[in-house]
This record gives sequence, structure tokens and C-alpha cells, in this order.
Amino acid sequence: MEDDGMINVCILRIEGTNCEQETYDAFLELGANPHLVHLEELKHQNLLDYQCLMLPGGFSSGDYVRAGAIFAARIKSTVHATLEKFIKMGYPVGGICNGFQILVELGVLPRISEHPEACLSTNDSARFECRPTLLKLENHCAFTQKMDIGGIYEIPSAHAEGKFVSPLIDELVENNQVIFRYVSPEGEYAGYPWNPNGSPYNIAGICNEEGNVFGMMPHPERAFHRYQNQDWTRNGSGAHGRLFFESVLEYARRL
Repeated sequence: MEDDGMINVCILRIEGTNCEQETYDAFLELGANPHLVHLEELKHQNLLDYQCLMLPGGFSSGDYVRAGAIFAARIKSTVHATLEKFIKMGYPVGGICNGFQILVELGVLPRISEHPEACLSTNDSARFECRPTLLKLENHCAFTQKMDIGGIYEIPSAHAEGKFVSPLIDELVENNQVIFRYVSPEGEYAGYPWNPNGSPYNIAGICNEEGNVFGMMPHPERAFHRYQNQDWTRNGSGAHGRLFFESVLEYARRL
């Protein structure tokens, strides 16, 4: 891979991944050099040739067994050692929706561990929840540096297994690893329907302690353009997801 000064982004996919094109388009529009890479292709490449790794949304391998479990198992059997090296070198790794589930199943969120220390469980409603959600930024990480602490961002959610469950939740809160929390239009930490899945503490996204590995259930790639916001013609809002991609590219350029 040629070093032309652009940020090379690996957008990793397998069968059932279905948000890779939107993720690719977002990075491309911002001047990065994104690559759609199937896991079988990555076996013959070097992950360290990239400066950012993204695991997009979808239903990888049909979400059989558990959401993200099969994709995670296949990564473990192929490029897991290189992935851990990639993370320890400080490169950003992001997981959106199914990607978040994969990172947790891999044992790289909320920290590197031999076995998963968290899971994204079935929504309390026991059904697929798909609608705009409001997120309050609690802390910064590699993917949020262009956002404002305390700011509220409208990012759509679409998942059936998004309830974050972990014995480490109190530790994550104390360590400022909780990045986004679901809120109501008034900015309150409210229950359903504002919290679409029943996550404790209204958790919508977390990072590792170093801040370079991040997972969130809502889809920033579906809020990249202003016209994707339901109220963009009324109040001029929108494009909140664009800040996610701008942030990680700014972070990667400083490495």
C-alpha cells in the first residue's frame, strides 16, 4: 500500500455486513483513503499498513449464535494478534452497532481480555428498535474530539441486541469510559423510548481506557449529511454523524 500521506482506513466486512458502503463514502468525502476489505483478504494483507480500522454495522453471519460472535471468532482465528498490536500502538479502532458487538465479543472492549467482559444483550422491548436517538456526549475519545462535552447529538439507532451489560459498568463510569448516553429531547437520562434498549446508565457507547478503541450502537454514518436528519429543513440541524468521522481522522493524523 502506497504512503501518499492520506489516512488509510480498513473497513472490515464479511457476509452479512451491510453498512460498509455508507462508512466508506463518509471517509472518502473527508479526504481519507478507505478500503473495503473482506476478512479473507486481510489474511493476505498487513493490518499495520492502515491507520484506522472500522467494523461497520449489519448482521454479520446472520447474527447466529449471538450478534457479532461468529465474526469475532473468525478474527480471533486469523488476525487477532495483529489487531492487539494495532490497538497497543494507539491506532483507532471503531465499531458501529454490529461492529460494537464484535469488539465486545473479541475481548478488546472495554479492555483487552482473554474472554468477553461485556455483551450487547437483547433489547428490553424484545424487538428491533429503529428510529432517531439523542445522545449526550459524556467524555472524549478518539472518535469524538470535534464534539462538545454535554452536547446532544441526533444519531439513528437500528438494533435488536443493544443493551450493554457488564460487571465492569461502575468501573467504566469511574474511568470516564462511557462516551455517549441516551437522553430525552430535554437532555434527561430517560427510559424507553428514549433509551431504545434498556442499557444501564443509558449507555450508548464506550471506549477502552486509552480512548482509541470505541464502540457505539447508533449509526453515525446514517447522519453524515444534513438532509438525513428528520428536522433539517425546520431547524437547520443535522450532520451530527459527520463529526464522528472528522474526529477520528484528526486523531489519526496526529499519530
